Amino acid sequence: MTRYDLSPLFSSTVGFDRFARLLDSLPDTLETVHTYPPYNIEADGEDRYRISMAVAGFTEDMLNIEVKENLLSVSGESQETNTESKYLYRGIAGRDFVRKFQLDDHVKVTGANLANGLLTIDLLREVPEEMKPRTIEIKNSVPKTLLGKAKKLIEGDSSKAA
Repeated sequence: MTRYDLSPLFSSTVGFDRFARLLDSLPDTLETVHTYPPYNIEADGEDRYRISMAVAGFTEDMLNIEVKENLLSVSGESQETNTESKYLYRGIAGRDFVRKFQLDDHVKVTGANLANGLLTIDLLREVPEEMKPRTIEIKNSVPKTLLGKAKKLIEGDSSKAA
């Protein structure tokens, strides 16, 4: 994979440090992209999301979910079983894993549930009130120019008592 030098772009921007770290954390080759365990990301409405991961064979105490600096990390550590089983075919993976998800600003993990081999992690985007779009009222004020004074004389001054 070709790497591009984006330092000229970041020398003229302020506050995009997280974006630079995100670009640097992209995998170098497709071979480093892990596909285990499989997962789905669902949107449930405008501000709710759910990550579902197939973690068959793992229990709650074998899984770890951690959020740090907008990075959700889900890891599983399988317990070694010393069985004398002889497998003819072993298709159920039970290996250790770490799966990371980059979260957007203001996205919070609201809960996690493990049922029937599926780990579901619920996410909610909570945008602070000061960050939400707001409408600015436009005031209709007459400028204090000669035209404004003339209009005031013609219409009469409503502030004076009759």
